[in-house]
Amino acid sequence: MHSLTPILSTITAAFLASFVEVVEAFTIVLAVGVTRGWRPALTGAALALAVLAALVLAFGPLLALVPIATLQFVVGVLLILFGMRWLRKAILRSVGVIALHDEGAAFSKETAALHQQANDRRADYLAGLASFKAVLLEGVEVVFIIIAVGAAHGQTLYASLGALAAFVLVMLIGLAVHRPLARVPENALKFVVGLMLTSFGIFWTGEGIGADWPGADLALLAIFATVALASLAMVRWLRSTYPTLTGGLAR
Repeated sequence: MHSLTPILSTITAAFLASFVEVVEAFTIVLAVGVTRGWRPALTGAALALAVLAALVLAFGPLLALVPIATLQFVVGVLLILFGMRWLRKAILRSVGVIALHDEGAAFSKETAALHQQANDRRADYLAGLASFKAVLLEGVEVVFIIIAVGAAHGQTLYASLGALAAFVLVMLIGLAVHRPLARVPENALKFVVGLMLTSFGIFWTGEGIGADWPGADLALLAIFATVALASLAMVRWLRSTYPTLTGGLAR
């Protein structure tokens, strides 16, 4: 892809998706740092980042061995499944079927659990492990997002830049305020990211099976608009069908 549209889409999708994951990981690391000290928190996080880097270095080059059409199809299908999962949760949260994710509540829960471990001789080890697990689990999703939105057209660098920008932004804001980023409109972000990943998936699956999209790269915009309208229609239908449910895309 040579136009700016797919490049900007790749950067935006990687940034937004990574932002959500980094916020969730940061909440746990912050809870560990505030409760047990920054040494176990940062040590656990650093070890997790090292493992993620090793995974990327080990498996990243293998993608070059896969035929591009096969890679586009496989990545496209995975993106559709991944994006639809995000969309499903965002839609159900918007109408109140699933509770909205609350970073403040997650922070309080993790802090309480760490306080209960205060008398355990392994307290620092357990705190570091909590930080490690949070960064590793959320980081694996970020790595998948980078590979998925970037690999099919050789835009892994742009996807990585988007993810890096999200990481830096969350760290700067979080370290400045020293508290969970509870005001982040997470459900709205997940809704948009779900739309983008699903749209990428449809586009690349089509390319993988040899489809000739009208307008080439610009077809992404049309696919995104179609998926967005269908999703918003689903939200409206659910709200009208189940009027007792409340919620919104604002969170």
